Amino acid sequence: SSRSAENVTGMTNDLVERLTALGRAHDLVRPLPGEEGKAALFGDLLSILLAPYDEGTAYVDRIRVAVPRMGVGEAAATTLAMVIHELATNSVKYGALSSGQGTLDVSGALDGEYLAVTWAEDGGPPITAEPEMRGFGSQMIARSMARQFAGGLTYEWQPSGLVVTMRMRQDRLAD
Repeated sequence: SSRSAENVTGMTNDLVERLTALGRAHDLVRPLPGEEGKAALFGDLLSILLAPYDEGTAYVDRIRVAVPRMGVGEAAATTLAMVIHELATNSVKYGALSSGQGTLDVSGALDGEYLAVTWAEDGGPPITAEPEMRGFGSQMIARSMARQFAGGLTYEWQPSGLVVTMRMRQDRLAD
């Protein structure tokens, strides 16, 4: 937030929006009173987590989400929130969301026991070299994906933008 904010008020508003989105995502997966089960759908969760990065820009609807309709449990939602927040933060710093014309498409497809989710950025600064992925955030989300979902992340640094593929076991999303 501090890199893109023009003043302290703007930075504060950005942080509040992002924390509010995380809180709304957590509210989605709380057990429903008097009922069994959780209330979150995967697409709803992603849309809520990404909403702060799509609002307040001149280019409306630059983030699109199209994933299979499936439920997400509380533990899975927490892990997904961390992963999505890390990817979105990096996109705001270095990728498509750092540019007013940049776009992000998040799509998903079922692949046997796995759900493959593609995070595709376009229209950001040109990618000239593959960065080192040794930071705390990158390591944390890689471990989280492996532990929570028996899955992982792959990165493709294309000239048009970053493409990340997240693979998750479908049965682990309900946790």
